[in-house]
Amino acid sequence: MVDINAALIKKLRECTGVGIMECKKALIEANGNINLAIENMRKSNAIKALKKVNNVAINGIIRVNIFDDHGVILEINCETDFVTQNICFLNFTDKLINALKVNPTIDLINLRTQFEEDRIALVAQLGENIQINRLGILKGNTLSLYLHRNRIGVLVSGLNIDKLLLKNIAMHIAASKPLFIKPDNIPENILIKEREIQMAIAVKSSKSLAIAKQIVEGRMGKFINSISLTGQVFVIDPSKTVSQILREQNADIIEFIRFEVGEQT
Repeated sequence: MVDINAALIKKLRECTGVGIMECKKALIEANGNINLAIENMRKSNAIKALKKVNNVAINGIIRVNIFDDHGVILEINCETDFVTQNICFLNFTDKLINALKVNPTIDLINLRTQFEEDRIALVAQLGENIQINRLGILKGNTLSLYLHRNRIGVLVSGLNIDKLLLKNIAMHIAASKPLFIKPDNIPENILIKEREIQMAIAVKSSKSLAIAKQIVEGRMGKFINSISLTGQVFVIDPSKTVSQILREQNADIIEFIRFEVGEQT
């Protein structure tokens, strides 16, 4: 009998896109013959999943929940907006959230593995590619969330902050798309790259290098504020920045996660 090892299973997965357990089962039945395994899978319900594995799943929903000691945010993708209203699809997302409630230490790979058979069955039932795309988990501190039409979700943790303000901060993050909390959190390579771009633009439009440098410094300040939460103008009160709002309460934002359906990561 042929040894059904991990390498053989991986090869079949790469050819078909089907889950580990389904590939192992097919290989056992085919005595390790990949071509025969694929042929047998095409004769079974798995073929419905195979036909859809290369389809682009650009629609979907964001699920965000807060439990006793942790919060979770999840993106589940499908091909059409119609499927996001399907009760079977929604039940599948409920199963994922319940699993995350029970086990807040699980990572995305293990979550996918745990629900791979359910996912394949759902693909076969709905006739669309379904993917568990992203997972985020926050623990501790004060947590809040915001969900906009199931397409934009935010999970945020704060310190010394009341729930209403934290909720408003979550709404702000959904609308303003900050990438970092504070300017100090911006990686140096991002600043270097942006400075190079702005310098190239400024040199072309300026008569001297000194003026170009002044222009770049101004633009860099705006760039830093635009991508850092505390530097942004607060959407709830445009007369203040988020930093000013937080200082008034002696509050801090510790961490946030923002997911939007279909965005490039």
